[in-house]
Amino acid sequence: MSDAATPTPPSDRIVSLDAIRGLAVLGILLINVWVFAMPESVLLNPQTYGDLTGANYWAWLAAHVFAKSKFITLFSALFGAGILLFTDSKRRDGEAAMGLYYRRIGWLLLAGLGHAYLLWYGDVLVAYAFCGLLLVSFRNREPAVLARLGVLFLLAPFATELFAAIAQGPSVIAQQWQPPAATLQQEVATYRSGWLAQMDHRVPTAFRRQTSGFVGSTLWRAGGSMFLGMALYRWGVLTGERSTQFYRRLVAVGVVGLLVVLAGVWYIEANDWSADAAMYWRQFNHWGSLLVAGGYVGAVTLYTRWRPTGIVTRTLAAVGRTAFTNYLFQTVLATSIFYGHGLGLFGRLDRVELLGVVVVIWAVQIALSVLWLRFFRFGPVEWCWRTLTYGERQPVWRGE
Repeated sequence: MSDAATPTPPSDRIVSLDAIRGLAVLGILLINVWVFAMPESVLLNPQTYGDLTGANYWAWLAAHVFAKSKFITLFSALFGAGILLFTDSKRRDGEAAMGLYYRRIGWLLLAGLGHAYLLWYGDVLVAYAFCGLLLVSFRNREPAVLARLGVLFLLAPFATELFAAIAQGPSVIAQQWQPPAATLQQEVATYRSGWLAQMDHRVPTAFRRQTSGFVGSTLWRAGGSMFLGMALYRWGVLTGERSTQFYRRLVAVGVVGLLVVLAGVWYIEANDWSADAAMYWRQFNHWGSLLVAGGYVGAVTLYTRWRPTGIVTRTLAAVGRTAFTNYLFQTVLATSIFYGHGLGLFGRLDRVELLGVVVVIWAVQIALSVLWLRFFRFGPVEWCWRTLTYGERQPVWRGE
């Protein structure tokens, strides 16, 4: 490997981009906590498990409207931007950009496989690695082309689900929409048991998500968001290069997105949460979340311009700079709380209590992220990833 192959130093990082990433990695826990703590079917139909009345209903509604698919969309878009950020910087420095990139993605894939099969089936890193291998081929395309590809990818699951809903009716989703009670109880019992027993559910579920689930859904949703992130990066949107008025308009777009998502909630409730309406209901959030994610980009960028060195900006940026570490750390903390090899609280807490768990995990992650970066240049997982990518130990202490 060339001695010139070096990672981007912390001083060259884009604060607004790190802050957006920090918001995204914190926000995804609002939804991931549901499947850390309850049967996975609650991600599709919240009525399948747990109380959904009173304060618990409002806790679910707030998370659905403001978080579900919104922060993972942001995370995916930023990953797409990261493809260009990495390859562009290496090419500018005269380094073997693609060789380094494939090594980087290879280690990401291995980390994702370990995460999925040893800790939590809901891993996204494997899907991101697969998408990254595909999307890098489009790195030199014009941003308008990237944006169109993103929309086409996002149209694929939309068209497929609508066709299935019209042609097959509720039968296409009935089993997932309302699993048998015995299936739900078996899942609860599995995750209240030991780590080895959890493999009975974790391994086949992770494999399904990485195969049929990836081809049928994740590739299109995550890949589409990544293409849009690549376009937005090229247009200077994610790097804070557009006008203040532009970002204010993005916030307004986000408000429209919230209304679309709320319309979806009204629709499914007006249809008594029936399987007949389920496939149509999903489309409201599918598209509304894209608009809300754009609104978050606008809001965070405006805030970082207003308070570039403020405590909120610095805190979000610290979490964003250690996003890989924080994503995996969320799994370690959550599984230790909910799974049988830890406190065994799987299926025991309601949605309001889960929000409390999220706040506690946030507090731990924020404090550790800020403290860690006072002494170190990168998060611990980020440092390992960089060292493996470049094939030599990277400086880790701030003074190095």
